[in-house]
Amino acid sequence: MAAFPESGAAAPAARVGWDIGGAHVKACLLEAGRVVDVAQWPCPLWQGLEHLDAVLALARARWPRAWDATACHAATMTGEMVDLFAHREDGVARLAAHLAEGLGPSLRLYAGAAGWHAPQHAGRHWRAIASANWHATAELLATRVEDALLLDIGSTTTDLIPVRGSTVAARGANDARRLATGELLYQGVVRTPLCALAPRVAFDGELVNVMNEFFATTADVYRLTGQLAPAHDQSPTADGADRSLQATRRRLARMVGRDARDHADAQWLALAEVWRDEQLREMAALARAVADAAGLSADAPVVGAGCGAFLAAAVAARIGRPFRRFAEVAGGAAAAAGRAASSSTLADDALPPSLAGWFDVCAPAVAVALLATGGD
Repeated sequence: MAAFPESGAAAPAARVGWDIGGAHVKACLLEAGRVVDVAQWPCPLWQGLEHLDAVLALARARWPRAWDATACHAATMTGEMVDLFAHREDGVARLAAHLAEGLGPSLRLYAGAAGWHAPQHAGRHWRAIASANWHATAELLATRVEDALLLDIGSTTTDLIPVRGSTVAARGANDARRLATGELLYQGVVRTPLCALAPRVAFDGELVNVMNEFFATTADVYRLTGQLAPAHDQSPTADGADRSLQATRRRLARMVGRDARDHADAQWLALAEVWRDEQLREMAALARAVADAAGLSADAPVVGAGCGAFLAAAVAARIGRPFRRFAEVAGGAAAAAGRAASSSTLADDALPPSLAGWFDVCAPAVAVALLATGGD
């Protein structure tokens, strides 16, 4: 079976890194070892594998050369957790088999510290393959910096991963342990129900209970504050209505038992800022705790990734650490302390801003593309 070239060997003509999530698929195209395109597509995987097939068809239409005989594919996943599958082992095995059919025999699956595996061996390595995308991003970061706190804030989750001594220093190796250590927070800037952020919020001069209903999401908050880029606002709204500011205010108002017409627009913006501050407070507390547990020095930066990287910058400011973007740090030109970049590199100054932004958003897909080697 074809394997990726080992370090130092010639890179394939094209390589695609994939991050197969439960709500989105992210992908990164490399040519001659350099990032040339990055993309994300909505993929409600819990509704069926046909949605993954639709995304693969879109990717193939966008990057036809990535399906020729010399191309290679590398994948990581979190989609094994969706309720389409009986359990995570079932999800890993079925996704591996499905991806192999769609991507071909070159496919290798990322298994964190355990390396890479061919799809036919996914069943016996499922524990290492399941939800390892955070480790890929941190592993790439560790080749570029000595010490940092990776803060990857996506649509649904936040990874808080320390890098110390150019090594991934996470205490948790899987989602269960990372939830226990604080290195995984199931909050993001798009899909998180607002009632998950706080039981009470300040509004109209008093502290009020919130309605524990799926009335609004964090996308409504960051759409109203103007911080969520429309390109990353891909998930359906809580009520199925549009993403206009008027509809957004209506959803926020429901959270506190009001109608949007009850108050001026400025008050709904103020409420959105309260929700933002609640989420920022939780993230900052975890970031400080994770950094302290890892023994990171005070000047070790927060490195922000994901569509919520704007919030990572705010976390860094709140805990008094410098901030850098993943796209800036992960480029070959940013290799720290004279460390040689990997054979697949990217010069950050060659990136147009639009591609640098997607580099941040799709960090795990970029990472597996750049890190990919052979495997069983």
